[in-house]
Amino acid sequence: MKARLLPLLVLVGILPMTARAEENSSIGKKIANFSARDYRGKETSLGDVAQSKLVVVAFLGTECPLAKLYGPRLAELEKQYAGKGVAFLGIDSNRQDLVTEIAHYARESQIGFPLLKDAGNAIADAFAAARTPEVFVLDQNRVVRYRGRVDDQYGFQDKGVAYQRNEPTRRDLAEALDELLAGKTVSQPLTAVQGCLIGRMKEPVKDSEVTYSNQIARVLNAKCVECHRPGQIAPFPLRNYEEAVGWADMIQEVTHQRRMPPWHADPSIGKFANDCRLSDEELALIGKWVKNGAPEGDPKDLPEPPKFTDGWQIGDPDQIVYMADEPYDVQAEGTVEYQRFVIDPGWTEDKWIKAMECKPGNHAVVHHVIVYVIPPGVAPTGRAGRLQTNWLGAFAPGLRQEPLDEGMARYVQKGSKLLFEMHYTPNGTAQKDRSFAGFVFADPASVKREVAVQNAGNFTFKIPPGDPNFEVESEFVFRQKAILLTISPHMHVRGKDFRYDLVYPDGKTETILWVPRYDFGWQTTYWLTEPKILPRGTKMHCVAHFDNSPDNLANPDPTATVSWGEQTWEEMMFGWFEMALADQDLTSPATESAERVKEFLKQAEGDTLSVDGQIKAMAPKAIDSPKSWEIFSWQVFELVPQLDRMCITGIDGDTLRLKLVQERLGLKTPFRSTATVVKTEGELLADYAKADKTAVNDSLAGLASPILNKMAKKEIRSSMHVPVEIDGQKCTVNFWSSEEGAFPPQAVRILDEVAHLIEKGAKSNQ
Repeated sequence: MKARLLPLLVLVGILPMTARAEENSSIGKKIANFSARDYRGKETSLGDVAQSKLVVVAFLGTECPLAKLYGPRLAELEKQYAGKGVAFLGIDSNRQDLVTEIAHYARESQIGFPLLKDAGNAIADAFAAARTPEVFVLDQNRVVRYRGRVDDQYGFQDKGVAYQRNEPTRRDLAEALDELLAGKTVSQPLTAVQGCLIGRMKEPVKDSEVTYSNQIARVLNAKCVECHRPGQIAPFPLRNYEEAVGWADMIQEVTHQRRMPPWHADPSIGKFANDCRLSDEELALIGKWVKNGAPEGDPKDLPEPPKFTDGWQIGDPDQIVYMADEPYDVQAEGTVEYQRFVIDPGWTEDKWIKAMECKPGNHAVVHHVIVYVIPPGVAPTGRAGRLQTNWLGAFAPGLRQEPLDEGMARYVQKGSKLLFEMHYTPNGTAQKDRSFAGFVFADPASVKREVAVQNAGNFTFKIPPGDPNFEVESEFVFRQKAILLTISPHMHVRGKDFRYDLVYPDGKTETILWVPRYDFGWQTTYWLTEPKILPRGTKMHCVAHFDNSPDNLANPDPTATVSWGEQTWEEMMFGWFEMALADQDLTSPATESAERVKEFLKQAEGDTLSVDGQIKAMAPKAIDSPKSWEIFSWQVFELVPQLDRMCITGIDGDTLRLKLVQERLGLKTPFRSTATVVKTEGELLADYAKADKTAVNDSLAGLASPILNKMAKKEIRSSMHVPVEIDGQKCTVNFWSSEEGAFPPQAVRILDEVAHLIEKGAKSNQ
């Protein structure tokens, strides 16, 4: 995870200080002596460090995410330059920061230099300081020689999209100190600062028609407090006047720039139940309140405080499951690869999940949590089946959880385990995390429709080096009448924009979501105000663009050709969505078996079902690695739902070997190891490889084959075998199903084409 984003930075909507002309930037200004008390009550002045050659004055804040990141770094720099005649002073000028909070911040950041409380902003005004963290370097005459950022590792680019480099490309403060200590002029004395506006004291306008009590509290309660309260994702609370007034300028900035509340969809396209944008009238109220000095007004005018379910968006869960028995240690800095934890929830009966919510144990370092289902009998690899419906739930910045509609639920087979996939973002200090998930279960008798997470994904793209606008498309075909509930685009740090189109069977196209400025820091699920009923044959067509140029400051390597991968320095292109089958009614009496074959035949009516473009694009690389084979197999399983296993076997002299295999979750058949050697004599699977036509077994019962007989004992009922040549060997691409008669002519036609696409791809790669 070399490219890590800062979810909490995004919450504040921090933007850079406008670069000033040098004559207005404090550069060259002599700073008079000042004094203030630190959080212990000790008086400290600039004169106390009179013997120091240089003084670094750093303006900090206890709740600003960037200040939290740079506090430990400033502590390290202070130690690095302590023997070189450089003193450090920290200043907290925020009216909202209490002395106890400053003390906690200093301990967490391991700051050893004085950290002073600037009551009334006098010191900030003397420096004309604007944001936290903002640093000033004073020479021996206490003249400002540098003003700006600590370095350029963390920040925001155009339109406020966050970025975080693996390491700084320029250590501005350190370079300024080195140049001054060497007797040189600072080569870059002024740099733009990104951070939180200092919460200055204000003089409220008397008799202001807009006050916190009579209007602003209502706006914040309706659109902000749900996140800006203790225990939630936002980095500071906004529940009352004292908590809000110090952030007044920042609130105005981020709301008027439409950074907050976070909403990235084009408002002219689609209607979503969770649209959290402020109205023009609400923005005008905030602007007038701040202009008038952020007056409190009469507390008697305050509205009733909003009521939230304490701690849980979904209400009190029926069961809470932790990712592990012990917390995970998150290092202070550097790379943390995805961590995966498997836990047994103890489900001895099938579960229907009405609502699920993932919760970070430590918001400071958890970027996202995804929980997958591992049905019984499947090794917990962290990869198996994740491209299909074993996605159970997730946490990410901006992702809200709500119970499913009445009669809908997610299904989990009894005996299943849960896999927690954790993405951690180190924040400068060592941390611990023990994240967890809560579940609300539905009465099985009340469930009419199963809800599944699906996606229109592309796994075969290659983004050229330096390309600022590379287009990638993906598609999903609804092969049965469906109900579309939510949509959620997903890319990584090169993601630029994302569009969802529905292409109906009659040719009509409808755009249902357009995200013009994608931000990886927010993983938003868009809830359709009215679920869409989609006719059979409707296509979900997604179009995304990626910026692999140096202008994308989040880009970890503009010189790289980028393809699909799990890590954030790689890319993904997924158009996730939630759906249910419109005609499904699980409350009706159970029907006979072989439902998947019936489903397939319904999809293939009129012989119209065909191999899609994604499978054709993936086939040439399908056998390059077990990972490629796994992803490819799941695409074929999606097309032919009665399949439970795909494998390739090849003849090597007088032996038969398994080359690649992929099974559905929960299935564990024999002949699974590529190290297993089987004699070809008397083995039908070897005879199929030597043949010149496809073999279909509608039933495996009674066949003279040791392997097929063992398959039948493990609930495999039918099979299909296509002879091909791979790497000069006679082979078969084998398809298996737990249903008898799983290979009608329509399936044979499609799977025969799939097998020969694999063969063609293998030959083209020789």
